[in-house]
Amino acid sequence: MVSSAPRSEAFRIRIAAPAKVNLDLRVLHRRSDGYHEVRTVLQSIALEDTVSIRRRPGPLTVRSRTPTLPRDAANLVWQAAAGLWSALGRAGDPRGAAISLRKAIPAAAGLGGASSDAAAALRGLRAAWEDGARAVPLAEVAAAVGSDVPFFLRGGTVAAAGRGERLRAIRPLEPHWVVLAVPSFGVPTPSAYRWWDEASGAGRSGRRPPGWRSDLSRLRNDLEPVVARRHPDLGVMIARLRGADAAHAAMSGSGSAVFGLFRTREAALAARTAARRAGWRTRLTRTIGPDEFARRTRFMRDGRR
Repeated sequence: MVSSAPRSEAFRIRIAAPAKVNLDLRVLHRRSDGYHEVRTVLQSIALEDTVSIRRRPGPLTVRSRTPTLPRDAANLVWQAAAGLWSALGRAGDPRGAAISLRKAIPAAAGLGGASSDAAAALRGLRAAWEDGARAVPLAEVAAAVGSDVPFFLRGGTVAAAGRGERLRAIRPLEPHWVVLAVPSFGVPTPSAYRWWDEASGAGRSGRRPPGWRSDLSRLRNDLEPVVARRHPDLGVMIARLRGADAAHAAMSGSGSAVFGLFRTREAALAARTAARRAGWRTRLTRTIGPDEFARRTRFMRDGRR
Protein backbone atom coordinates (compact mmCIF):
# COMPACT_ATOMS: atom_id res chain seq x y z
CA MET A 1 0.00 0.00 0.00
CA VAL A 2 1.26 3.51 -0.84
CA SER A 3 2.26 5.54 2.19
CA SER A 4 0.38 8.77 2.88
CA ALA A 5 3.45 11.02 2.99
CA PRO A 6 6.61 11.40 0.90
CA ARG A 7 10.00 10.40 2.26
CA SER A 8 11.61 13.17 4.30
CA GLU A 9 15.34 12.94 3.57
CA ALA A 10 17.10 15.62 1.48
CA PHE A 11 15.98 15.72 -2.12
CA ARG A 12 16.63 18.60 -4.48
CA ILE A 13 16.58 18.46 -8.29
CA ARG A 14 16.26 20.73 -11.30
CA ILE A 15 14.61 19.72 -14.58
CA ALA A 16 14.68 21.52 -17.92
CA ALA A 17 11.28 22.05 -19.54
CA PRO A 18 11.74 22.77 -23.29
CA ALA A 19 9.20 24.65 -25.41
CA LYS A 20 7.57 23.47 -28.64
CA VAL A 21 6.28 24.81 -31.92
CA ASN A 22 3.48 23.35 -34.00
CA LEU A 23 4.94 22.59 -37.41
CA ASP A 24 1.43 21.82 -38.66
CA LEU A 25 -2.00 22.15 -37.02
CA ARG A 26 -5.29 20.97 -38.56
CA VAL A 27 -8.52 21.61 -36.68
CA LEU A 28 -11.23 19.14 -37.70
CA HIS A 29 -14.30 19.92 -35.60
CA ARG A 30 -15.60 20.74 -32.15
CA ARG A 31 -16.21 17.62 -30.08
CA SER A 32 -19.12 16.86 -27.77
CA ASP A 33 -16.82 17.30 -24.74
CA GLY A 34 -16.07 20.90 -25.76
CA TYR A 35 -12.55 20.20 -27.02
CA HIS A 36 -11.59 20.26 -30.69
CA GLU A 37 -10.40 17.28 -32.70
CA VAL A 38 -6.98 18.15 -34.10
CA ARG A 39 -4.14 16.69 -36.09
CA THR A 40 -0.81 18.34 -35.37
CA VAL A 41 2.95 17.89 -35.61
CA LEU A 42 4.77 19.03 -32.47
CA GLN A 43 8.46 19.90 -32.49
CA SER A 44 10.68 20.50 -29.44
CA ILE A 45 12.96 23.54 -29.41
CA ALA A 46 15.89 24.48 -27.18
CA LEU A 47 14.17 27.40 -25.40
CA GLU A 48 13.34 26.11 -21.91
CA ASP A 49 12.04 26.85 -18.43
CA THR A 50 13.62 25.30 -15.34
CA VAL A 51 11.57 23.43 -12.73
CA SER A 52 13.21 22.97 -9.31
CA ILE A 53 11.79 20.54 -6.75
CA ARG A 54 12.79 19.86 -3.16
CA ARG A 55 11.24 17.84 -0.40
CA ARG A 56 9.85 19.83 2.50
CA PRO A 57 7.19 19.18 5.14
CA GLY A 58 3.80 20.77 4.79
CA PRO A 59 1.51 21.59 1.87
CA LEU A 60 2.84 21.71 -1.68
CA THR A 61 4.02 25.17 -2.75
CA VAL A 62 4.60 26.57 -6.24
CA ARG A 63 6.74 29.70 -6.54
CA SER A 64 8.18 31.83 -9.32
CA ARG A 65 9.76 35.25 -9.75
CA THR A 66 7.30 35.80 -12.61
CA PRO A 67 4.66 37.91 -10.83
CA THR A 68 1.75 36.96 -13.09
CA LEU A 69 2.21 33.21 -12.55
CA PRO A 70 -0.52 31.63 -10.37
CA ARG A 71 0.70 29.96 -7.19
CA ASP A 72 -2.40 27.91 -6.50
CA ALA A 73 -4.66 25.42 -8.27
CA ALA A 74 -4.88 27.76 -11.29
CA ASN A 75 -1.28 26.78 -12.11
CA LEU A 76 -0.93 23.72 -14.36
CA VAL A 77 2.05 22.54 -12.29
CA TRP A 78 -0.12 22.49 -9.16
CA GLN A 79 -2.79 20.59 -11.10
CA ALA A 80 -0.19 18.05 -12.27
CA ALA A 81 0.98 17.56 -8.68
CA ALA A 82 -2.61 17.09 -7.49
CA GLY A 83 -3.26 14.56 -10.28
CA LEU A 84 -0.19 12.52 -9.38
CA TRP A 85 -0.97 12.72 -5.66
CA SER A 86 -4.45 11.37 -6.32
CA ALA A 87 -3.12 8.66 -8.65
CA LEU A 88 -0.92 7.50 -5.78
CA GLY A 89 -4.03 6.98 -3.67
CA ARG A 90 -3.29 9.85 -1.32
CA ALA A 91 -6.10 11.94 0.10
CA GLY A 92 -6.40 15.70 0.24
CA ASP A 93 -4.18 18.28 -1.39
CA PRO A 94 -0.58 17.36 -2.31
CA ARG A 95 2.09 17.77 0.37
CA GLY A 96 5.76 17.33 0.98
CA ALA A 97 7.36 19.32 -1.85
CA ALA A 98 8.28 22.86 -2.86
CA ILE A 99 8.39 23.70 -6.57
CA SER A 100 10.13 26.73 -8.04
CA LEU A 101 9.69 27.79 -11.69
CA ARG A 102 12.23 29.86 -13.60
CA LYS A 103 10.45 31.08 -16.71
CA ALA A 104 12.02 31.74 -20.10
CA ILE A 105 9.14 30.58 -22.32
CA PRO A 106 6.62 33.39 -22.94
CA ALA A 107 3.10 32.78 -21.65
CA ALA A 108 -0.02 32.66 -23.85
CA ALA A 109 2.24 32.33 -26.89
CA GLY A 110 1.44 28.83 -28.18
CA LEU A 111 4.86 27.52 -27.13
CA GLY A 112 3.62 25.11 -24.43
CA GLY A 113 5.49 26.56 -21.47
CA ALA A 114 2.88 25.71 -18.84
CA SER A 115 2.38 22.20 -20.25
CA SER A 116 6.13 21.55 -20.36
CA ASP A 117 6.49 22.75 -16.76
CA ALA A 118 3.67 20.40 -15.74
CA ALA A 119 5.32 17.42 -17.43
CA ALA A 120 8.68 18.21 -15.79
CA ALA A 121 6.94 18.49 -12.42
CA LEU A 122 5.28 15.09 -12.90
CA ARG A 123 8.63 13.45 -13.57
CA GLY A 124 10.32 15.17 -10.67
CA LEU A 125 7.53 14.59 -8.17
CA ARG A 126 7.37 10.91 -9.08
CA ALA A 127 11.00 10.70 -8.00
CA ALA A 128 10.39 12.79 -4.87
CA TRP A 129 7.35 10.74 -3.90
CA GLU A 130 9.05 7.51 -4.87
CA ASP A 131 7.28 5.09 -2.51
CA GLY A 132 5.29 3.20 -5.12
CA ALA A 133 5.23 6.19 -7.47
CA ARG A 134 7.16 4.52 -10.27
CA ALA A 135 4.14 2.28 -10.91
CA VAL A 136 1.97 5.29 -11.77
CA PRO A 137 1.54 5.71 -15.56
CA LEU A 138 2.53 9.35 -16.04
CA ALA A 139 1.03 9.56 -19.52
CA GLU A 140 -2.47 9.02 -18.13
CA VAL A 141 -1.98 11.65 -15.43
CA ALA A 142 -0.49 14.03 -18.00
CA ALA A 143 -3.44 13.63 -20.39
CA ALA A 144 -5.86 14.54 -17.62
CA VAL A 145 -3.88 17.71 -16.86
CA GLY A 146 -3.71 19.14 -20.39
CA SER A 147 -3.75 18.20 -24.07
CA ASP A 148 -0.07 19.01 -24.71
CA VAL A 149 1.33 17.64 -21.45
CA PRO A 150 1.85 14.02 -22.68
CA PHE A 151 4.02 15.28 -25.55
CA PHE A 152 6.42 16.90 -23.10
CA LEU A 153 7.12 13.53 -21.49
CA ARG A 154 8.82 12.41 -24.74
CA GLY A 155 9.69 15.41 -26.96
CA GLY A 156 11.32 15.51 -30.39
CA THR A 157 9.08 15.41 -33.47
CA VAL A 158 5.72 13.81 -32.78
CA ALA A 159 2.36 13.59 -34.57
CA ALA A 160 -0.61 14.11 -32.24
CA ALA A 161 -4.33 13.48 -32.66
CA GLY A 162 -7.52 13.61 -30.61
CA ARG A 163 -7.36 16.80 -28.58
CA GLY A 164 -3.56 16.46 -28.83
CA GLU A 165 -3.00 13.68 -26.29
CA ARG A 166 -2.77 10.72 -28.72
CA LEU A 167 0.85 10.59 -29.82
CA ARG A 168 2.67 8.81 -32.60
CA ALA A 169 6.41 8.92 -33.15
CA ILE A 170 7.48 10.04 -36.63
CA ARG A 171 10.88 10.52 -38.21
CA PRO A 172 12.60 13.48 -36.54
CA LEU A 173 12.74 16.71 -38.49
CA GLU A 174 16.24 17.47 -39.69
CA PRO A 175 17.88 20.18 -37.56
CA HIS A 176 16.78 23.75 -38.17
CA TRP A 177 17.50 27.08 -36.58
CA VAL A 178 14.39 28.79 -35.23
CA VAL A 179 13.61 32.50 -35.03
CA LEU A 180 10.81 33.18 -32.55
CA ALA A 181 8.93 36.48 -32.63
CA VAL A 182 6.60 37.20 -29.71
CA PRO A 183 4.36 40.28 -29.55
CA SER A 184 3.44 42.16 -26.40
CA PHE A 185 0.00 40.51 -26.28
CA GLY A 186 -1.00 36.90 -25.69
CA VAL A 187 -3.82 34.88 -27.24
CA PRO A 188 -5.93 32.75 -24.88
CA THR A 189 -6.35 29.29 -26.37
CA PRO A 190 -10.15 29.19 -25.82
CA SER A 191 -10.50 32.47 -27.73
CA ALA A 192 -8.57 31.17 -30.75
CA TYR A 193 -10.74 28.06 -31.01
CA ARG A 194 -13.92 30.07 -30.51
CA TRP A 195 -12.90 32.33 -33.41
CA TRP A 196 -12.32 29.22 -35.52
CA ASP A 197 -15.81 27.98 -34.62
CA GLU A 198 -17.33 31.34 -35.53
CA ALA A 199 -15.57 31.23 -38.90
CA SER A 200 -17.26 27.88 -39.68
CA GLY A 201 -13.87 26.36 -40.34
CA ALA A 202 -14.99 22.74 -40.01
CA GLY A 203 -14.56 20.49 -43.02
CA ARG A 204 -11.00 21.28 -44.01
CA SER A 205 -8.62 18.40 -44.68
CA GLY A 206 -6.97 16.95 -41.60
CA ARG A 207 -4.17 15.34 -43.59
CA ARG A 208 -0.71 16.75 -44.02
CA PRO A 209 0.40 17.02 -47.65
CA PRO A 210 2.59 14.15 -48.90
CA GLY A 211 6.25 15.04 -49.21
CA TRP A 212 5.98 17.90 -46.73
CA ARG A 213 9.50 17.35 -45.44
CA SER A 214 10.95 18.41 -48.80
CA ASP A 215 8.76 21.55 -48.83
CA LEU A 216 7.94 22.70 -45.32
CA SER A 217 6.08 25.73 -46.64
CA ARG A 218 3.19 23.37 -47.50
CA LEU A 219 2.45 22.96 -43.80
CA ARG A 220 -0.15 25.20 -42.18
CA ASN A 221 -1.89 26.23 -38.98
CA ASP A 222 -5.70 26.35 -39.27
CA LEU A 223 -5.94 28.79 -36.34
CA GLU A 224 -3.56 31.28 -37.92
CA PRO A 225 -6.03 33.03 -40.29
CA VAL A 226 -8.69 33.61 -37.62
CA VAL A 227 -6.17 34.88 -35.04
CA ALA A 228 -4.37 37.10 -37.58
CA ARG A 229 -7.72 38.57 -38.60
CA ARG A 230 -7.99 40.02 -35.09
CA HIS A 231 -4.26 40.68 -34.70
CA PRO A 232 -2.98 41.72 -38.17
CA ASP A 233 0.55 42.26 -36.85
CA LEU A 234 0.92 38.48 -36.69
CA GLY A 235 0.41 38.21 -40.44
CA VAL A 236 2.91 41.01 -41.03
CA MET A 237 5.55 39.22 -38.93
CA ILE A 238 4.96 35.87 -40.66
CA ALA A 239 5.37 37.62 -44.02
CA ARG A 240 8.66 39.15 -42.82
CA LEU A 241 10.02 35.75 -41.87
CA ARG A 242 8.93 34.24 -45.17
CA GLY A 243 10.51 37.17 -46.97
CA ALA A 244 13.75 36.38 -45.15
CA ASP A 245 13.78 32.94 -46.84
CA ALA A 246 12.35 30.86 -44.00
CA ALA A 247 11.84 27.24 -45.00
CA HIS A 248 8.56 27.55 -43.08
CA ALA A 249 7.00 30.40 -41.10
CA ALA A 250 3.75 30.24 -39.16
CA MET A 251 1.99 30.92 -35.89
CA SER A 252 2.62 28.29 -33.23
CA GLY A 253 -0.46 26.64 -31.72
CA SER A 254 -3.08 29.23 -30.84
CA GLY A 255 -0.50 32.04 -30.83
CA SER A 256 0.66 34.65 -30.22
CA ALA A 257 4.23 33.57 -31.04
CA VAL A 258 5.24 33.11 -34.66
CA PHE A 259 8.32 31.24 -35.83
CA GLY A 260 10.53 30.76 -38.84
CA LEU A 261 12.66 27.71 -39.63
CA PHE A 262 16.07 28.22 -41.25
CA ARG A 263 18.73 25.84 -42.54
CA THR A 264 21.73 27.82 -41.24
CA ARG A 265 22.48 29.96 -38.21
CA GLU A 266 23.63 32.78 -40.47
CA ALA A 267 20.29 32.87 -42.28
CA ALA A 268 18.44 32.80 -38.97
CA LEU A 269 20.48 35.68 -37.57
CA ALA A 270 19.76 37.76 -40.66
CA ALA A 271 16.07 36.91 -40.40
CA ARG A 272 16.00 37.85 -36.71
CA THR A 273 17.34 41.29 -37.62
CA ALA A 274 14.67 41.65 -40.32
CA ALA A 275 11.96 40.56 -37.89
CA ARG A 276 12.76 43.08 -35.17
CA ARG A 277 9.87 45.40 -34.54
CA ALA A 278 8.85 47.73 -31.73
CA GLY A 279 6.97 45.87 -29.02
CA TRP A 280 8.10 42.42 -30.20
CA ARG A 281 10.65 40.11 -28.59
CA THR A 282 12.77 37.89 -30.81
CA ARG A 283 14.71 34.79 -29.82
CA LEU A 284 17.14 32.61 -31.72
CA THR A 285 16.94 28.92 -30.86
CA ARG A 286 16.90 25.59 -32.67
CA THR A 287 14.97 22.36 -33.01
CA ILE A 288 15.94 19.38 -30.84
CA GLY A 289 15.33 15.71 -31.52
CA PRO A 290 14.17 13.03 -29.08
CA ASP A 291 17.68 12.03 -27.99
CA GLU A 292 18.71 15.58 -27.17
CA PHE A 293 15.36 16.17 -25.49
CA ALA A 294 16.04 13.17 -23.25
CA ARG A 295 19.53 14.47 -22.41
CA ARG A 296 18.35 17.99 -21.71
CA THR A 297 15.51 16.86 -19.41
CA ARG A 298 17.56 14.58 -17.17
CA PHE A 299 17.42 15.49 -13.50
CA MET A 300 20.19 17.80 -12.26
CA ARG A 301 21.36 17.37 -8.68
CA ASP A 302 23.82 19.83 -7.13
CA GLY A 303 24.29 21.42 -10.56
CA ARG A 304 25.13 18.13 -12.30
CA ARG A 305 22.99 15.99 -14.60
